[in-house]
Amino acid sequence: MSQTRVTGAEAMETAYGFSTVAGREEKQARVNDVFHRVAERYDLMNDLMSGGLHRVWKNAMVAWLSPPHRAGWNFIDVAGGTGDVAFRITEASRRRATGTVLDINASMLGVGAERAVKRGLDENLVFVEGNAEELALPDAGFDAYTIAFGIRNVPRIDAALAEAYRVLKPGGRFMCLEFSEVDMPILDRIYEQWSFKVIPRIGETVARDRESYEYLVESIRRFPNQANFASAIRTAGFERVTYRNLSGGIAAIHSGWKL
Repeated sequence: MSQTRVTGAEAMETAYGFSTVAGREEKQARVNDVFHRVAERYDLMNDLMSGGLHRVWKNAMVAWLSPPHRAGWNFIDVAGGTGDVAFRITEASRRRATGTVLDINASMLGVGAERAVKRGLDENLVFVEGNAEELALPDAGFDAYTIAFGIRNVPRIDAALAEAYRVLKPGGRFMCLEFSEVDMPILDRIYEQWSFKVIPRIGETVARDRESYEYLVESIRRFPNQANFASAIRTAGFERVTYRNLSGGIAAIHSGWKL
């Protein structure tokens, strides 16, 4: 069942789980369909896939980002339609930060915008439909760029990283939280069984959507490991690139600076 990791981010362009599709347009269309189907249950999906740990991991990313408690600091959270990360960043700034939540999927954005109103954060955040590979945003406009559990679904990861670099201000920071490669011998076998045997069954039972959950599990296995993804971030121009493993490498936070 184990799948060898790809050697670089470029191999993700036509990878749809363990399958290979004709081109990035087909991959994008199929990924979009997955997230239209799971939008209302997206946070539940992350709970199932991480055993609830995604909440701890997101808090760890925001703590490492350490948003300042001052007005004027702004960020963009890409592939963050439901607002889960953006809410955390805004609250960590004591509601002084402003942010743009960008997602290619309108269903996800609708969920996030509704939640922002309920939390009283709609004045801090704007929700924008857009493609991570081609951001319709000006150069050097943001102090931070975050993306959590989204970049592995982008066909051209190199293009998304280049856009992240472009829209950041000099001195701006890129941070990515993503499922990664487990580096503990016993844990990796347990996680393998959980991923391929349990998660699809839960997805079928709870969300009535086994196929989407099978894709998401497979996409994790196709994503570059920690070192290879760090290399892709450096290639995009970022400096001081580092990463921190979470829960034995089940997930990892990557950080880089535009200097």
